[in-house]
Amino acid sequence: MKNGLPSRLTCGIFDHLDDDGQDAARQYEDRLKLAEVCDSLGFYAYHLAEHHCTPHGRGPSPNLFLSSLAQRTRRLRFGPLVLLLNLYHPLRAFEEICMLDQLSGGRLELGVGRGSQPIEWGYFGISAETAPGRYTEASEILNIALKGHTLSYQGHHFDLSEIPLTLRPHQRPYPPTWIATNRAESAQWAAANGANLACIGPACVVRKVTDAYRFRWARNTTAHGREPFLGLTRMVVIAKSDQDARAAAKTAYGRWLQSFKFLYDVNAIPTPPALPLTFDAALESELCVVGTPASVRQLLLHQMEEAGANYLLCQLAFGNLPLAISLYTASAIKAEIIDRFGG
Repeated sequence: MKNGLPSRLTCGIFDHLDDDGQDAARQYEDRLKLAEVCDSLGFYAYHLAEHHCTPHGRGPSPNLFLSSLAQRTRRLRFGPLVLLLNLYHPLRAFEEICMLDQLSGGRLELGVGRGSQPIEWGYFGISAETAPGRYTEASEILNIALKGHTLSYQGHHFDLSEIPLTLRPHQRPYPPTWIATNRAESAQWAAANGANLACIGPACVVRKVTDAYRFRWARNTTAHGREPFLGLTRMVVIAKSDQDARAAAKTAYGRWLQSFKFLYDVNAIPTPPALPLTFDAALESELCVVGTPASVRQLLLHQMEEAGANYLLCQLAFGNLPLAISLYTASAIKAEIIDRFGG
């Protein structure tokens, strides 16, 4: 243990790739530059969300962006968090997963899920009623494909018979898997199935989820041998002074919030109750951590310990935060956390 923290404390990057107001091509290039720097600084992985028809996500095809990232980095692992499996035929998803893992020499971290925005599925003709069953079947098919050489499955949504699987992932038996959840029940499922966890919310709330995970993990005799990642997601902005950090973060959060609310506003539905609607509320809820290198280190380590997390998922770029500030924040995290507390 280090300062009451788990034996391994690792830092990664989470990204919505939300609209920053620039041309999309320029924003993609800025993110790739950020990934290159984080690769050199020793961050573990870059995780990209998937969103559709909203400025909240300019990465509607995460695998396409990640294939570019794979060529621009050497050690940094990466993956979708999460791949919206309902929007893919599971056979196509499997083949893309194999390609990404092979292109990167085995650096893929595979997050899959249904997502939190039924509106986005609806644009593709997936109803809220059919989504659960379709997702269950698709995830079962993907699991079979990752473990076998032929694929057969009979279900309500998919009917596959003796399909030859000529591609395999680079990592054996298959890439590490992830789910994103704030629910104890889902955390228990993740522990039982050897998946890593990504959480968001106040540390005291996340602690209930990580405790549920560890309780179930202790009973999973087949998964022992490696320590799972239990991730805590935070928007992080670091500057030389608290005033500078707060000013940059406040402006960027305002733009990020506008993008987040876009589909809710267009469809006249309420935003999630837990969404902080002001920057001060984002600080109070611990969604944002802002300040100098020393003050942010202290806050993040305290929250990680309280949450029972061992993987810090830093959202280094959001809203219209300038690239220079994201790069400074990444370097400060390297000096203050990775070098001091990395496992």
